[in-house]
Amino acid sequence: MRKVRFDHVLAGAVLALFAGVPGPAAAAPERVESTTPMPPSLNERAPVQRGLVAAPSPTESKASDGGFVKSALDRIFAASDTQISERLRAIVGSKDLERRIDRAPERKAVETFYASRNYAPLWIMDGALTAHAKATIARLKNAAADGLDPADYPVPDFASLSNAEQLADAELALTNSVLTFARHLQTGRIAPTRVYAQVDFGDHTPDASEILRKVAGAGDVNAAFDSFNPPHEGFRELRDKLAALRANASAGEADSRIPDGALIRPGKKDNRIPALRNKLGLSGNSDDILYDRRLFDAVRRVQQRADIKPTGLIDNKTIAVINGPTRSALVERVVANMERWRWLPRDFGKTYVMVNIPDYTLKLVHDHREVWHTKIVAGKPQTPTPLLAASMDNVLVNPSWFVPQSIIQNELLPMYASDPNIFDRMGLEVKRGPDGHINVVQPPGAANALGRIKFNFPNKFQVYLHDTPEKKLFTYDRRAFSHGCMRVEDPTKFGELILHLSDNGPTPNSRQLYSMFGQDERTFKLQQRPTVLLTYQTAFVDEAGKLQFRDDIYGFDQRINSIMHSSERRVADIAPPPDPKRDAATDKANQEILGRVERREAQNPFVFFERLFR
Repeated sequence: MRKVRFDHVLAGAVLALFAGVPGPAAAAPERVESTTPMPPSLNERAPVQRGLVAAPSPTESKASDGGFVKSALDRIFAASDTQISERLRAIVGSKDLERRIDRAPERKAVETFYASRNYAPLWIMDGALTAHAKATIARLKNAAADGLDPADYPVPDFASLSNAEQLADAELALTNSVLTFARHLQTGRIAPTRVYAQVDFGDHTPDASEILRKVAGAGDVNAAFDSFNPPHEGFRELRDKLAALRANASAGEADSRIPDGALIRPGKKDNRIPALRNKLGLSGNSDDILYDRRLFDAVRRVQQRADIKPTGLIDNKTIAVINGPTRSALVERVVANMERWRWLPRDFGKTYVMVNIPDYTLKLVHDHREVWHTKIVAGKPQTPTPLLAASMDNVLVNPSWFVPQSIIQNELLPMYASDPNIFDRMGLEVKRGPDGHINVVQPPGAANALGRIKFNFPNKFQVYLHDTPEKKLFTYDRRAFSHGCMRVEDPTKFGELILHLSDNGPTPNSRQLYSMFGQDERTFKLQQRPTVLLTYQTAFVDEAGKLQFRDDIYGFDQRINSIMHSSERRVADIAPPPDPKRDAATDKANQEILGRVERREAQNPFVFFERLFR
């Protein structure tokens, strides 16, 4: 009905327009009056107050007929912006907005934003897209450059729309895509706890009102959107490498990969031998197709690193390892890492400790400069190290080990069923704390699981950095051996640097810390608390500018890709609900068993678990 009404008005206006074009000696026509005043045009280039079309001004009379027609038509189409505003007012002020914008905070922001501008459209002027809108749409369509998918930010086909109702709908659809895109730039496409339950980097979801304010007022739309991306150099480097990978995604890839085929045994000939030799960096004649000793040794080293039985036999599995991942697979891994960068806090602080779990390393950064790094031991795939950000509170020398509930539940209590002396044998004490809660504690000593020094950064997963008596573990390339906490190769040097960077007064050096071992427990509170970041970077750019890849030891890359290629993608940015009841029930069961262990009464703890979870 509105379209018909507008078409009638437009037709009448055009007739009035041509009827009013003055001839050489004609007098100026009377103004065509309407019965009600019209709202002002949004572009305000020509005032339209009481009449749909005003008589030409003296200046206009001197212009050509075509110029006057164009000017008047501009005013007519400007009136369509008013009709779009009316439609926006109707939608934004009704329940109909819920169908267009899913998230309540974003709906509220849209309501406030459009009300503040008297429901004037943001993206449309005179019934057409503004330059600002065109730049915004171009950025949404290029979302792949940010490691995101343009399909998640649909853009209406404005060119196919003709009436105010359709244009108002398209206006809100584009606004919704802008809000989603900016939020994904800042927080990621996937809620972290969909990938791994033990993630806690805090909530840095951008305020929807701030998104609209920043994008609407931007002189440079791309700069406005860039401000929502992580500001960290590690993210920017991956973004650049992603562009390079995509640029070369298909260039020569098929030709450079060694094809599958029959098993190749040492001493045999195969046409793939020269290519294998070249892939492994071995010199040789391109006509030599004999599988010789040098190649055999190189293949065995590859198999050892890949956890393949080092037989030296070249099967298709070994060829796949030698080929390495395809370009498209590398793109997916870089995108997965860019996603995890978005989970991190925006401000790491002046001093921070960054652990890269798949690289088994720790680096200490101060004033944007890496001052030290060392090896770590991380959690096993069965007991992954959590991902989190927390402030380091203190350094503890000669610590007691309070055994985490997960170890009590999954290891100690099941072992106690067949070995009632396990607590005594391991030097563990079952103690009741001041709050009545029963803890399992290992006193300080040379055999203590934490070694002689511990670095506390309070977090809900009860993990920390610490020393270890098992120094041999640092000789391995793959160091996923712990229950989730991280063991530091040179803890006294780490302690010296942390205390020096986090305290205003004199602090002990590594030699002095070492001299305290075996004495009383001593706590050093940190005046300036550095941030500890436990990250999972399977792709990163090293100091030489080379893109490095590490094994996906916990399967987080795979999980991200699985979400993005399944029906779960539709709800990927919504965190799944937690299950606190099961955690509480498990803790209650542990306390019942530990109470009996404390009294030397418990024989078989499985009775409690079976009764609880049957």
